[in-house]
Amino acid sequence: MQSGTLDIFKIILQSGFVVKIVLSLLVACSVFSWAIIFKKRKLFNEVEEENIRFYEIYRSSENLKDIMLKSEMLPFSPYKALFTNGYAELIKIREAYTGQHKSGLSFHFQNFGLGILERGLKKGVNETNLELGGLLSTLASIGSVSPFIGLFGTVWGIINAFSGLASGGGSIDAVAPGIAEALVTTAVGLAAAIPAVWFYNSFNNRSDKVNTDMETFGQDFLNVVERSIVE
Repeated sequence: MQSGTLDIFKIILQSGFVVKIVLSLLVACSVFSWAIIFKKRKLFNEVEEENIRFYEIYRSSENLKDIMLKSEMLPFSPYKALFTNGYAELIKIREAYTGQHKSGLSFHFQNFGLGILERGLKKGVNETNLELGGLLSTLASIGSVSPFIGLFGTVWGIINAFSGLASGGGSIDAVAPGIAEALVTTAVGLAAAIPAVWFYNSFNNRSDKVNTDMETFGQDFLNVVERSIVE
């Protein structure tokens, strides 16, 4: 290695046992966080695409049954989750009044309101949030914990530096290995934490947008149901 050239890999190889464990843990956290990032990014992209596909069917279909039939083979999407749960409750209400009232849906909603449909839509929202929110807490934990793991390695490296200072006098060669270990663990800790925090916030923002879109779709679905009853 030339004088003045920083060789991080050499520093890592020459670091102490504890620092190597810290660095290994940070690297594992970083790899796991990137795996989550790629998986969640793919999921959000697919969800947004499938929402568009479902909404095209929703707007072009003649009635709710037609929408259900056309969308059965579509993959998961928030809109589909809401519609499926809402439509299922609608069918249950209709079946419950079979043979009792000619206009069972109208009778039910006039007397009990739309509460049962709203709860069905809420179930769809919960299913979607479970799907979108999976592993995000792990990503947040990595973003929160990694700097502290790196800080532990930093402190340990400084301790090694002072140990070298005590045993080797006041030369820079005595403290350099410990200081290098400390700086490397700090850098690796930040490298693991920053992407995790960044994408956690990004995915949360995208999840909030999906929830806003679901609320709008849910209200539109209820409007369609009410209009079909009036007609």
